[in-house]
Amino acid sequence: MDLRIFTEPQQGASYDTLLTVAKATEDLGFDAFFRSDHYLKMGSADGLPGPTDAWITLAGLARETRRIRLGTLMTAGTFRLPGVLAIQVAQVDQMSGGRVELGLGAGWFEEEHKAYGIPFPAERMARLEEQLAIVTGLWATAPGDTFDYAGTHYQLEKSPALPKPAQAKVPVLIGGHGAKRTPRLAARYADEFNMPFASIVDSERQFGRVRQAAEEAGRGADDLVYSNALVVCVGKDDAEVARRAAAIGRDVDELKANGLAGCPGEVVEKIGAYEAVGSSRLYLQLLDLDDLDHLELISAQVLSQLG
Repeated sequence: MDLRIFTEPQQGASYDTLLTVAKATEDLGFDAFFRSDHYLKMGSADGLPGPTDAWITLAGLARETRRIRLGTLMTAGTFRLPGVLAIQVAQVDQMSGGRVELGLGAGWFEEEHKAYGIPFPAERMARLEEQLAIVTGLWATAPGDTFDYAGTHYQLEKSPALPKPAQAKVPVLIGGHGAKRTPRLAARYADEFNMPFASIVDSERQFGRVRQAAEEAGRGADDLVYSNALVVCVGKDDAEVARRAAAIGRDVDELKANGLAGCPGEVVEKIGAYEAVGSSRLYLQLLDLDDLDHLELISAQVLSQLG
């Protein structure tokens, strides 16, 4: 089971804070550092000092880290034109020496679009499908050839399809709860399917849909990695769990029901339950980015127990 650290910087984090967490992620043996792609805070957080851009952040981290994978859950398709996104991701992949992964979603948070003057079209899933075709198509185009695309929403003519990523294939992540279109898109374009903030039962059901869609598309169901994103709140004892829950404004019982919370043994047991339904990778949503002791505890007493 891979454990990856997943951050939500729109809730309030500077680049320096993210760099500190990313370096701790690397030093403590975690597999990857991922971040959300949002420009507006959610809930009661103050969001200070203000938003940071996902791919600018990852470009910086690409030069400041050496081992960990770097990526997004999920880049909002509404924020960037697909040709530009392909260039950005390829460049950051080069800067990292081939450690980048692209999680790409349709975009959903209408308020942040209004706040920063970003169009919020109704047909976002249709646009996402074209974006996936374009980004993957550009990267797959042989050097010296050109790429053309005639879609409803995007058209490309004689693109040189440059630059190329350092990796022969940048892993593409698709996720979500949708019962039909999401599994179909994952089966066609994804290297990994991520189920965000879902129960074991719902994860098993959705993994089954994606596996079926993959087989119907002519792929092996096991060609994809299946993963979950879950909030994490671990303490060496009940008092520490309660303190960490209070620090992020959450209830312990709610966290235990909907995430990975409790003492290390409890968390390891629940991880095993997700693994039993097909998950082989977990993105730990770390909400208090100043609590590096939390990361150290997870590394020492949870990560160390996983095969």
